Amino acid sequence: MWLDQRGDSAHSDAMTGHQDDFSHLDRAGRAAADIARNPRLTVNIVVGAGIALAWLLLAAMAIRGADIGIGTPGDALLRSLPRLPLPDFLERFFVLCLSPAPLDGNLGLRALALTVMWFLMAVAAMLPSAAPMIRTYCEIADTARVKGEPVIHPLVLVAGYLSVWLAASLLFSALTLAAHASAASNEIFDPVLGVAGGVALLVAGLYQFSSLKEACLRKCRNPFSILFSNWSARAIRVFRLGMEQGLWCLGCCWALMLVMFAVGVMNVFWMALIGLFTLIEKQTASRLPTRLAGAILLVWAAALLVVSLSVGEIR
Repeated sequence: MWLDQRGDSAHSDAMTGHQDDFSHLDRAGRAAADIARNPRLTVNIVVGAGIALAWLLLAAMAIRGADIGIGTPGDALLRSLPRLPLPDFLERFFVLCLSPAPLDGNLGLRALALTVMWFLMAVAAMLPSAAPMIRTYCEIADTARVKGEPVIHPLVLVAGYLSVWLAASLLFSALTLAAHASAASNEIFDPVLGVAGGVALLVAGLYQFSSLKEACLRKCRNPFSILFSNWSARAIRVFRLGMEQGLWCLGCCWALMLVMFAVGVMNVFWMALIGLFTLIEKQTASRLPTRLAGAILLVWAAALLVVSLSVGEIR
C-alpha cells in the first residue's frame, strides 16, 4: 500500500514537473546532481573545459618551443610567461612534437604526437565556432524532454563532430611530416617558405571564393533545419549527425588550416586569429569577411611566389 502511494506520488511529481531538490545532500552533492540532470549545463562545462585545456596545452607547447628557439612570432612574450611544472608524459609529448627528427627513429610515435597536436589545434580553434550548433541541439533536446520523448545526450553529437577533426588531424600530421621531410630546414615548426608556402596560401585564397566553401558555410550557419529534420533517439544516428556537422565545418575551414604551414605550424597567434575569423565567418551572413580573407591570402601568395621565384632565378 505504501509503495503504491509512493509510486502514485512519484507519478504525480513527474506529471507536474516537480523534481527532488536533493536537499538532503551537501552543497557539492546538490551541484553534482544539478549537473547530472541538466544536459545543457553538462555539455557547456565539458566543451568549455575542453577548449580551455586545448589552449593551455598549446600555449605550454609554444612556450617550450620559444625556449628552444623555434622562432615563432611573439617569442619574447612567450618567454616572459611563467613556467609551470608539467607531468612527465606531457614533457615527452612536447619533445616528440618539437624535436627536429623522430626520436630513436620512431616515426610512428612522432606521427601520433603530431596528430594529437593538430587535434588540439582543431579543438582550440574550431570547437568555439560549433557552439551555436551544440546550443541548437540542446534547445531541441530540451523541448523533446518536456514532451517526454527519449533524448540522446548532446555530448554524443559533440563526439561525432570531433571525430571528423580527429581524422583530419591524421591527414594534417602526415602533410606536416611530408612537407618538412623535403624542406631544407629540419625544424618541423619553421614556416614552409618559398614556392610551397605560396602554393598553400594560393589554395587557401582561391577556396575562399569557391561555391563549395559557400555551401558549407550555409550549412554551418543554419544548423536548426539539419538537426530538426534529422532528429533521432538513436545514439549512432546522433553520432553520425555530429559527423555530418563536422564535415560541413571541415569543408569551411580546411583551407584556412593550410595557412599554418606558411606561418609556422606552432604559431599560436595565427591559430587564435584563424579561430576568431572562423567564429566571425560562421556568425555573419555577409560574404564580405570570406571574400576579404580570400583576397588577402591571394595577394600574400602572389608576393611570396614572386619573391621565391626571383630568388631562384638569381641563384
